[in-house]
Amino acid sequence: MAERHAVDHAGLGGAGLGDLRALFPVLEETVNGAPLAYLDNAATTQTPLPVLEAMRRFEQHDRANIHRGVHTLSQRATDAFDHARGTLKRFVGAGAAHELVFTSGTTEALNLVAHGLSISGTSAAAIQAGDEIVVSGLEHHANLVPWQQAARRCGAQLRILRPDARGRLHVEDLARLLTPRTRVFAVTACANATGERPPFEALLALAAEAGAFTVLDAAQSVAHAVPELSALACDVMAFSGHKMHGPMGTGALVGRRSALERLEPLRYGGDMVAWVSATEASFAELPMRLEGGTPNVPGAVGLAAAAEFIDQTGRARIDAHVGALRAHAAAGLATLPGVTVLSAETGASAIVSFVAEGVHPHDIGTLLDEQGIAVRTGHHCAQPLLDHLGLGPTTRASFALYNTHAEVERLLAGVSRALKLLR
Repeated sequence: MAERHAVDHAGLGGAGLGDLRALFPVLEETVNGAPLAYLDNAATTQTPLPVLEAMRRFEQHDRANIHRGVHTLSQRATDAFDHARGTLKRFVGAGAAHELVFTSGTTEALNLVAHGLSISGTSAAAIQAGDEIVVSGLEHHANLVPWQQAARRCGAQLRILRPDARGRLHVEDLARLLTPRTRVFAVTACANATGERPPFEALLALAAEAGAFTVLDAAQSVAHAVPELSALACDVMAFSGHKMHGPMGTGALVGRRSALERLEPLRYGGDMVAWVSATEASFAELPMRLEGGTPNVPGAVGLAAAAEFIDQTGRARIDAHVGALRAHAAAGLATLPGVTVLSAETGASAIVSFVAEGVHPHDIGTLLDEQGIAVRTGHHCAQPLLDHLGLGPTTRASFALYNTHAEVERLLAGVSRALKLLR
């Protein structure tokens, strides 16, 4: 079986995307007697056999704690962890001036930044009373609530870059918000609730020019439209493994070393110290300074394997494929009576979210599940955005490299049937 996985993995570059479905055993499942159409990838992508195999090999042959032993297994585990870090830095286009810190995912990474800039350590906090934090109105709660808390902790003012009535952000609106007191600007690379792809490159550049610490949430783009960090005016970027075919509970914060060095650690304890006395401690250099405690080494190995899987499949191929699926679904849904598609015209997105007049999304999701179609319903941890758009909860379908146009047709037929039944 391991030999078969190696052959499949080696041949990804020349295979059609449809051929990759065999690497995801869960897609062979049936739900309520129907073949599974898994369209909930914005929440969690499925993990392919090569990634599972990489983690299995580590657990069976190299499992040990890193940095804490001279024995062979500890050294092999340390090498695997360091190799994973290097692989992921290359994956996101990090340069010599960048470093990558392993986290449990985007949420921990963003909390690390918001906490690290607003807690006083050996020096004063980077955010002070009277300062301003600008957050886009497209954000997942994980890139909003930590900044709410940071502002409250420091006496800073939280300002929101509001989208227009169609859910789009505009550079000129940000220009009007920025002031000499702006210390932080945080934005997503793709809105998880609507699929909107904002002009984050220009927004980050404008904020950086104004002197703000710039933060990018790349969770929804890392599986297919990976931002090239070295080409961005971005201090730090966060992403999650479970959004890019990797293991749950893994992720990273990657950014300029000079930016990461400004962060007060979130976790204190083992492996993040240089020396400790009974009353004082000195912290280690990056990245260990921000990685206190025993890390998820098999998770890091799996996350790096997922990055290699994406690269061997081909980022451009994946992006074109999921974009075509999204366009197909958006166009089809827009023809259904009383259905409004959010951010219908956005590009470079794998997410389509919609509301149906007079029908609750949970009811649509339940009827779709009866036909084996998995979607997500609700506010998608982005309630302020949906409240701003006046839409309430939505039904969201999201696509990955293993999805097909036949599954889109099943989605459209399933939604049409649900609307007829529910109305």
